Amino acid sequence: MRRFRLAAYVTSFLFAATAALTGAGAAQAADNTPSTLAATGYVALGDSYSSGVGAGSYDSASGDCKRSTKAYPALWAAAHSPSSFHFTACSGARTGDVLSGQLGPLGAGTGLVSLSVGGNDAGFADVMTTCVLYSESTCVSRVNEARAYVTSTLPGKLDQVYSAISAKAPAAHVVVLGYPRFYKIGGSCIAGLSDTERSAINSAADLLNSTTAKRAADHGFTFGDVTTTFTGHEICSGSSWLHSVNWTNIGESYHPTAAGQSGGYLPVFTSAA
Repeated sequence: MRRFRLAAYVTSFLFAATAALTGAGAAQAADNTPSTLAATGYVALGDSYSSGVGAGSYDSASGDCKRSTKAYPALWAAAHSPSSFHFTACSGARTGDVLSGQLGPLGAGTGLVSLSVGGNDAGFADVMTTCVLYSESTCVSRVNEARAYVTSTLPGKLDQVYSAISAKAPAAHVVVLGYPRFYKIGGSCIAGLSDTERSAINSAADLLNSTTAKRAADHGFTFGDVTTTFTGHEICSGSSWLHSVNWTNIGESYHPTAAGQSGGYLPVFTSAA
């Protein structure tokens, strides 16, 4: 009887030890599964402010998307060497374009995402065209139409994009970049738009930023405000990091220069990332 009890005790001990070791091994194995490995890939989404329109040095393979090697995503990736870098931002992109054509690279290994979007949804290009070509009252009226869209419709479209990013890249830290104010009021410009028009455009940019920041925060994302870094470098400042009307390359009008990408956007993104 004593021998049987001893054998049972030894068997129980070995079983417990084996279970403990097996459990430890399973836990270690779980820690090494792809879902728990560090997510360190970087994916850059968005519109022309992220693709780098206006900065030059465009990648010919990007075609009309005009992705620049001087855009803040490319500059950040070159400086920080993420495990992977996918640059899908595209000139002219709206929220629907991001959803339908830019999210492919997102996955479990994505640790960082950058994004700027919303300006094209709000009719940014049409606003600027209207203000350049038509009267002050027509300009202000068009700006007010854009403001109404930003208030009533854009938040829902941003929610769709942000939710899709979270679903496809649950481990990612997402940084949403805003837009600069375009004009220094009372600055060096002696022709072109009136200060009333310039103030209306700046105010609309502020509304777009505050709306975007609120939606980003509600999704747990970080908002990168570039208005501070661009202060003193607006159009009419005498040291602009933004193109004014560029008649030789109209698509670059009102977009950051290479200095605007490296001095205006890159520091904000680097700090937020």
